[in-house]
Amino acid sequence: MTEDALSRIADALDRIAPPPSAPADPRAHPAYVWHGAALHPAQHFAPLPLDLLTGIDAQKGAVLENSRRLAQGAAAHDILLWGARGSGKSMLAKSALAALQADGENIALVEVATDALDTLPDLFALLAPVPRAFILFIDDIGFDGDAAAARALRSLLEGGAEARPANMRLYVTSNRRHIVPRSMAEQDDPVNPRDARDDSLALSDRFGLSLGFHAASQTDYLAMIEAYAAHFDLEYDAADAIGWATRRGSRSGRVAWQYIVELAGRAGRSLTDAKNID
Repeated sequence: MTEDALSRIADALDRIAPPPSAPADPRAHPAYVWHGAALHPAQHFAPLPLDLLTGIDAQKGAVLENSRRLAQGAAAHDILLWGARGSGKSMLAKSALAALQADGENIALVEVATDALDTLPDLFALLAPVPRAFILFIDDIGFDGDAAAARALRSLLEGGAEARPANMRLYVTSNRRHIVPRSMAEQDDPVNPRDARDDSLALSDRFGLSLGFHAASQTDYLAMIEAYAAHFDLEYDAADAIGWATRRGSRSGRVAWQYIVELAGRAGRSLTDAKNID
């Protein structure tokens, strides 16, 4: 085969599978994603303003204060945000970070894919020498039947040889308070049921802050609607908003946001900074 033919084949292969893009500068962007090999800038990172998150004032204060300490080089905790689906756990982590960035703090968020937890030591090594604070954000974590992965994360949080450096902390969301599922079978273990229980709780115990999020009351739900509607200049009817939640079988920040999207759609408007509420 001629050299020219080989060159054409190589060019064709490059077009089919182009080389990966260069890793992002960890000092340059407000937020990143990590899938296990390289940092990439997060696209369209624009969380809702922190003051729009309603009904979770205590959680907002705790996350904001802890994140500010991290940004300023003071001691800070890893945080577990647990509780009801759609209650604002994910959005709070992102909105608090954006609020600090607006105040001039040098801090960024890195969203870590849940299937890339075994590469966290690589991420630690990459970010440790960077003169910036980082929130490593792991959304909707769970370890159904994967005790080894849970123990590995536990070691990284505290006590392991590759524990996370001082300029970064893990913020993790979960629908379960103790992350690792428990079953009644633990109580039937004739060897030592307490050991099984303690092992299940050991991961959640590694987080310095554990913040619960609960189903919204009707009053809180309508307060969310009112705040969103005022921000986006939309009119709403309380009975219609309650009916929207009733048809979905729940009241939460996510359902409130979905109602706002519906209102905007009815009015023929777009929400240029539409967000996913979780």
